[in-house]
Amino acid sequence: MAGKRGVGIALIVALAIDAARLPALGLDPAHAPAAVQPAATAWPRPPKAPRGAPNVLLIMTDDVGFGASSTFGGPIPTPTLDALARTGLRYNQFNTTAICSPTRASLLTGRNPHNVGVGNVTNLPTGYPGYTSVIPKSAGTVAEILKDHGYNTAMLGKGHITPEWEMSQSGPFDRWPTGLGFEYFYGFLGADTSMFAPTLVENTTTVAPPVNDPSYHFDRDIADQALRWLTQQHALAPAKPFFLYYATGAAHAPNQAPPEWLARFRGRFDGGWDRMREETFERQKALGIIPPDAQATPRPRGLSAWDDLTPEEKRLYPRFMEAYAAALAFADEQIGRLITYLQRSGQLDNTLIIFIEGDNGASTEGGKDGRLFEQSGVNQADEGFDYVVSHASDIGGPNSYPLNTGGWGWALNTPFQYYKRVASHFGGTRNGLVIAWPRHIKDAGGLRTQFHHVCDIAPTILDAAGIPAPATIDGISQKPMDGVSLTYTFDNPKAPSHRKTQVFEMMENLAIYNDGWIAATRPTHTSWESVDAAEVPISDRIWELYDIRADYSEADDLAKSQPQKLAELKRLFWREAARNNILPIHPPSQGRDGEPTLTEGRSTYIYYPGVTRVPESAAPHTIGRSFSIDADVEVPAEGVHGVIVTHGGRYGGYAFYVKDGHLVFHYNAIGRRQYTVRASGTLGPGHHLVGMRFNSDGGTGGPGGSVTLSVDDRTVGTGRIEHTLATWISHTEGFDVGEDTITPINDDYTIAQSKFSGSLNKVTFTLN
Repeated sequence: MAGKRGVGIALIVALAIDAARLPALGLDPAHAPAAVQPAATAWPRPPKAPRGAPNVLLIMTDDVGFGASSTFGGPIPTPTLDALARTGLRYNQFNTTAICSPTRASLLTGRNPHNVGVGNVTNLPTGYPGYTSVIPKSAGTVAEILKDHGYNTAMLGKGHITPEWEMSQSGPFDRWPTGLGFEYFYGFLGADTSMFAPTLVENTTTVAPPVNDPSYHFDRDIADQALRWLTQQHALAPAKPFFLYYATGAAHAPNQAPPEWLARFRGRFDGGWDRMREETFERQKALGIIPPDAQATPRPRGLSAWDDLTPEEKRLYPRFMEAYAAALAFADEQIGRLITYLQRSGQLDNTLIIFIEGDNGASTEGGKDGRLFEQSGVNQADEGFDYVVSHASDIGGPNSYPLNTGGWGWALNTPFQYYKRVASHFGGTRNGLVIAWPRHIKDAGGLRTQFHHVCDIAPTILDAAGIPAPATIDGISQKPMDGVSLTYTFDNPKAPSHRKTQVFEMMENLAIYNDGWIAATRPTHTSWESVDAAEVPISDRIWELYDIRADYSEADDLAKSQPQKLAELKRLFWREAARNNILPIHPPSQGRDGEPTLTEGRSTYIYYPGVTRVPESAAPHTIGRSFSIDADVEVPAEGVHGVIVTHGGRYGGYAFYVKDGHLVFHYNAIGRRQYTVRASGTLGPGHHLVGMRFNSDGGTGGPGGSVTLSVDDRTVGTGRIEHTLATWISHTEGFDVGEDTITPINDDYTIAQSKFSGSLNKVTFTLN
């Protein structure tokens, strides 16, 4: 202590001497430097949210039709959403964009999707401004705005808003969730992932899913992570509001659920999709979800009536619907855990909860029979009806990646005729919305009928928080928001809709809404037919006209009786299309040339152990090509096992590995299409150069080819692969060197045993 006092006295003396010297230096002591005179402190202050600003919990499920959940008259029990609806409001004219990425981009930015470059899913970008999949910095997200105004922000679950060429560990990370305003992210970046073995990212780092945990499920995991984040946030900064965006994997493919949840729905849908649709329609009327004069729309062309199916089809198809229902019901229970926490922690009363049940209508992408593996449809692979029947017990579990049948998808969109991808009609764009805010919404259990769009959600959140949309973010001028706030509906159920006009376009399905009328192009193909929409020019499309003030379900086409009104709306569509960056309207196959990629111009790749979970866009592109894998290895005296290279996993891909000392190349072309080439002898101890050569037959559609295995330039095995994958190796699992990290390619090894047990010095991958 004495030492410290001495230092203090010395400092005072020094300052006094300096002050005494100031006149001699020609300086006025009254104007001495600030270091000499005492001054007020000026600490930087973090932003602070407006007084009373609410917490915001934004929930979005995936591929859930308007007529799916019990809250909107559907057959699937969703007690969490039911409870929120009893305390809040249900909206029966809320619309999305008909497909995943555009809805999510519109939701977060408050703009129409083409205005932020996301006119289609990020898997199918094109080089036109409205379709690049690149959200510009001039379209800041609601998360960025809230963070800049004193909120903590987090995102859990599905992203699907990052350009594919930016999804590798090399970034850039500007359009990963943490670059779009979220301080914390835990989930997956792509379109979908296995619920039992997901491809996970935490912030900007890939993380491994649990291994050998039979109780693991992604929807339980993200609820756990959300609760951990909420608990920590509230403990550390209880006065600071939060914004949590919670986006489930359910009920997008794969429809996977814990076995006990699958059991709950066994036999529940044996009556078929026609009966399910009829019962849903009646419940919707009884609940007041749809007007009493709403009409049932007809079955789409080409879709079989349930009574016309074979007995074997009637036994198989309900298994797909059971898996879908179990997935959605399980996700609803996990969301309920968040609501329970908010209630017990005293935060619920000042939490604005916005729950959007589905980012588009239910999917019919499984076609007539459904898919045991979604990847089969992506790769144009015929699963074989008999094969699927023999594996029906796998549906919904980890050995399947199921996609629902078209018939169930249609029924889940009751009372509308169409489905996901069809932006021209409400079956593709109409989703249930519930908003609850206990201290502010007094009309508990009320129904709202105003017409709104997903781009209206961001302005609603900002309005409720008392935060204006900024003119600039980080010095960058911002595009005006296209959305309008829904808060005017909270207290006034009869208020005229503030949204007067809305344009829709997705995969060349077009529509324009204006003040109660909608004009729409008739879809040119279905998921169970092979007609390509691109075969019918836009100029030849048939337009339909609906007065939805009197025709809620779009059952009465007025195009012939109201030609002038139709012509007026068509003119409005083209004006709005030009204003909203929708032109040129084109098929997804057009405009792909020049797409950015990390692999452009590369034919040789050098890898070392530790390179794992490389996404498809950054991995060697082997589709339709010959290729070779050469590895420099050291084999210990006790022998060797494990993976040299693998791409994909249980749901499609290939692997080059060592099993019981034998070199093996396995190609998993999905389902029954499994091909293995195994070396005759074993690898002895010491240094070796091992190789695999695949010589493709050439052509498109997943051509076969021959395989040669070698050790030190000596052939040790040959064989044939009859089919390869035609489009993607794996849109869910990555490329790994020296181990496998998500699911094994076959039953020759487990993930825990996959690490190469010798020394893997270098791997050279060559595209020929």
